[in-house]
Amino acid sequence: MFAAHSVILIILVYVLLLFGLALWVERRTRYRSSSVMPGWVYALSLAVFFTSWTFYGSVGFAVHSGMLFLGIYIGALLSVIFWWVTLRRMVAVKEVFRITSIADFISTRYRRSQRIAALVTLLALSGIAPYISLQLTAVVSSFSIITGSHESEAWDMTGMLVMLMMLVFTIMFGIRRLDPTERHSGMIAVLVAECLVKLVALVVVGIFILRAVFGDMSSLMETLSHEEMLYLTEFRQPSHSGLMWTTLIVLGFAAVQFLPRQFHVSVVESSDQRHIKTAMWMFPLYLVVINLFVIPIAAAGLKLGLPLASADFFVLKVPQYLGHDMMTLLAFIGGFAAATGMIIISTMTLATMTSNHLVLPVCEKVGFLEPLQGYLLQVRWVIAALILTSSYVLAMVLSNSYILAAMGLISFVAILQLAPPVLIGMFWRHGNSMGAMTGLLAGYLLWGWTLIIPSMIAEGWLPESIMVTGPFGIAWLRPEAFLGIDFLPPLVHSVFWSMLFNVLFYLLGSWFYHPQKHERALTREFMAAMLSRGKIAGKARPTGLDAYIALEPKLVEANDLLVRYLGADKAEEAVLRITDDLQVSGKPYLTIIELMEFHRMLEHVLAGSIGSASAHTAMEERITYTEREAADLKALYSHIVNELQGQVRADQAEEGTLGGYQFLDQMQSQLDEMEATISEQKTRISELESRLEARYEEIFKHRMEAQKLRVENESLRRRLVDETD
Repeated sequence: MFAAHSVILIILVYVLLLFGLALWVERRTRYRSSSVMPGWVYALSLAVFFTSWTFYGSVGFAVHSGMLFLGIYIGALLSVIFWWVTLRRMVAVKEVFRITSIADFISTRYRRSQRIAALVTLLALSGIAPYISLQLTAVVSSFSIITGSHESEAWDMTGMLVMLMMLVFTIMFGIRRLDPTERHSGMIAVLVAECLVKLVALVVVGIFILRAVFGDMSSLMETLSHEEMLYLTEFRQPSHSGLMWTTLIVLGFAAVQFLPRQFHVSVVESSDQRHIKTAMWMFPLYLVVINLFVIPIAAAGLKLGLPLASADFFVLKVPQYLGHDMMTLLAFIGGFAAATGMIIISTMTLATMTSNHLVLPVCEKVGFLEPLQGYLLQVRWVIAALILTSSYVLAMVLSNSYILAAMGLISFVAILQLAPPVLIGMFWRHGNSMGAMTGLLAGYLLWGWTLIIPSMIAEGWLPESIMVTGPFGIAWLRPEAFLGIDFLPPLVHSVFWSMLFNVLFYLLGSWFYHPQKHERALTREFMAAMLSRGKIAGKARPTGLDAYIALEPKLVEANDLLVRYLGADKAEEAVLRITDDLQVSGKPYLTIIELMEFHRMLEHVLAGSIGSASAHTAMEERITYTEREAADLKALYSHIVNELQGQVRADQAEEGTLGGYQFLDQMQSQLDEMEATISEQKTRISELESRLEARYEEIFKHRMEAQKLRVENESLRRRLVDETD
């Protein structure tokens, strides 16, 4: 046992080391010409996927269900196989639209809908905030184990301390600046360090337990062959194991891509698409190594007779039982690293999503809240504090409850609801905002009804009659027997119904709802961005035509827009940076192309701070065009289409009745799509030329072989003639 104050001191020293590392990396990055992180750093940062639920919970899962604990990780491995297609497309879209979160990504695909972004944010908050509580509980429980203190005392001593340290860390290195698309080099460095700490800790403790309890591998295998231990290595021991395996694999497949923290480190923080290839072998390797000693530790705990109720903490309890304090402390530090890494990045992403997609739209609608738009950064700090505080309170209230223990898988089912609008939306251009909205809403409601409501009933917060007879006596609405299906395990039951209705409503909504032209144009733009591999969002493009548009009013208009969200100093700095990139500083007038580029870059800057959906809405509401400017935009569009396609498409320009910024956005999206189409055609031509060249080589080889055969035949014929003579 350790004294409580000693462990608290160790925690403080550890966190101070993390602070020092983050500060050193940020200062070092600030003076370097490039902020691109190495590929191995990017790959290791993705290991934030492995939380205390992995570090502690995998052993507990194995003790109760054998090899079934691998289901989540097999799903994650299967997901990695497709990263070069799915993840690379997400990164390409991020580079074009300056995506800030998974909610921003989904809303950008579907008409930049604020409602969809808000729904995704609510879903993430519902699923992830309690998961943060689970991490806090793991820290407090492990502290209680190694100090021997009562859990209520542990909450008083460490719970609040950890929460405050994580809040300070999140603000300093995660949301210190308004633009969440900037590289958070210090935070990523800390994530990588913690990923290494938890991996090394688990491997070292695992080797120690293997040698101390079993001696060698042969003894371990002999122990596992005993009848009471056989189930640890079996793949089919619980009822409905096939359904459970499938469900866990599906959950793991979705979680490793769509958890808000995973999306942030894999997409938002990505600095080079080539790093995905590095991650595609490093992440699976990490996954294998961190799970290598799960079964040996589980078997050791059972062999030593430790109570099954404490199986989740066998990683701590086995070395403690063996009297090895240093190994116990190392296990505690590893679990602490696994929990805090998740807390930091999840709090940051949830705060960004909440401020951009819940608070900001409300401020725009409610007049007396409008001044808050100028304090968006401070609003994020408050939201981060509220998220951590609510998670802390929830963890204390539910510290020994069923809900918190099951929260890991419940959260994964919540995040699974994001899979249809993301995956189908990336590959099926006919998916639209109505389908996404109805599908998400149906999945969200069924997730809550089939998983959250039964958990609340188990805690005694709701009457048990809902489970037995259904609400208001409607039996087919029973949460764990929805529509009369009562033979599935609760987790499988929830995944089946929520995903069935999610996908069904997505397809039906997309099939029956005909989107407006503006949404179709945005969909084409999104698809073109994925094919562009992120090259569309570069610096300013070539300019031309007559300069007649006064620059000063446009600068004032842009500055007024940015001041609402960024503050006066940053707004002025952003406008100056745009004019410098466009090379129009000091010019009295702009051309129509320069104006188009100016507004495109203005939205790009704004999207980095408030999200793509909010930025687009703000541009549509605040940016205006004169009649001549709008007419010139249409004429320019017709001209460029004619240049790109070799045929006049003026009818399309006349067809659109959109005005102002909406027309500019439509025009830009169609031009981007044409550029992508031309690029595809060039690639196809190159492939055909290569195939043709290969065919020519093949024909040439056949001719040479035929000629050789003719020579041999002629030689053989002559030889036969000579022999007959």
